[in-house]
Amino acid sequence: MSARESWPARAGTGFVRACAVAGVTLLIPAVWAGAVAWGIAWGAANPWSWVGPSVLVCVGTLALARPVCRAVRFLVARWSGTVIPSGYRQAPPVTRMATGYWWNGFDYHRTRRDALMDQRWRVRWKDPANRRDLRFTAIAPFTAGIVACVPPAGVVLAAVGLGTGTPAALLGLLVAVASSPYAWRPVTPVAVHFLRPSATMALADRVDELTGQRADATVAQAAEIRRIERDLHDGAQARLVALGMSLATVEKLMETDPDRARALMREARAGATASLAELRDLVHGINPPVLNDRGLVDAVRALALDSSLETEVVANVPGRLDAPVESAVYFGVAELLTNAVKHARATRMRISLAQDETGLVVEVEDDGCGGAAVRDGGGLAGLRRRLAVFDGSLDITSPAGGPTRARIMVACESL
Repeated sequence: MSARESWPARAGTGFVRACAVAGVTLLIPAVWAGAVAWGIAWGAANPWSWVGPSVLVCVGTLALARPVCRAVRFLVARWSGTVIPSGYRQAPPVTRMATGYWWNGFDYHRTRRDALMDQRWRVRWKDPANRRDLRFTAIAPFTAGIVACVPPAGVVLAAVGLGTGTPAALLGLLVAVASSPYAWRPVTPVAVHFLRPSATMALADRVDELTGQRADATVAQAAEIRRIERDLHDGAQARLVALGMSLATVEKLMETDPDRARALMREARAGATASLAELRDLVHGINPPVLNDRGLVDAVRALALDSSLETEVVANVPGRLDAPVESAVYFGVAELLTNAVKHARATRMRISLAQDETGLVVEVEDDGCGGAAVRDGGGLAGLRRRLAVFDGSLDITSPAGGPTRARIMVACESL
């Protein structure tokens, strides 16, 4: 709130904020009070009078704890600019394993529906943040909540004083006006102290993240093995079988039909050349030779030369990186380049690679039509998961009409 604002404006804004804080922090105590009133109305002599109020207290507290904490974080961020991380456990991706079972980050299931249902309950009720939220809802009403009630209480006192004609009206008005600019402020330090994620929660989130990354790596590895097997079976293996049959036929025709045998030999030589080319392409797809021999920068430059786009490569990488990191970044750039050609209809691209103390930063920009987004099951989502294994990240900015800018960041060191 600006210091230049007039006192009436500050008092009015502060009064609204104090009412909001009081309403949010006292919502659960209001449920408790309603349960007590219900029990009293039911009658203390009734042996079952405590059942309904107890259920109301438990269910109401558990159901409202997280919404109340989220509302408090929203108010604090909007009024003071202090962003309090929620620290809630995020559900890992549900992935299908090579065995056909679905992994949800906790257990294996036969169907995706069962995996999602089990995941939802586990994440919601086993989240350590639940205890933190319950603690906050028990502390906030008696700290920030009581202070925030002062301005509304002053207004109520002023209204009662006006109705009875007593001097309490002036006193209540003075209390409301004087306390309004400050009564809402204690909610910020209370929320920061009690709602920020603990070290245990941060560690649990990291474990969940690594578990999801392990499942993604397993799925990616199985898919890559299936691709290699399919390429070998449908390509090189079929050609080699045909080559063996041709050589057997040539052996039989050498004496009876030499011309036919020579023609088959020419076909066999062409088949051997094609098989060798397919095997080279397959090896190139697993890990390009230029990447192994000359490193990431030269491999990206070779990729740019083979592209149909006019591509500029600017690099400031002083040395070689770990081979897995170079491979992940290389195929990430290849994925972005392919998307620019196939989907964005781009004509120009700029690739920038730079390394500093924090890690490697790769920026890819094209002049295409834009509209790129990370969608579940898409290539960009797979690229983001692949980079996450190395604590990397992928940020996409692609407004409609372009340009599309992608930023890859990977924490690494030069060899």
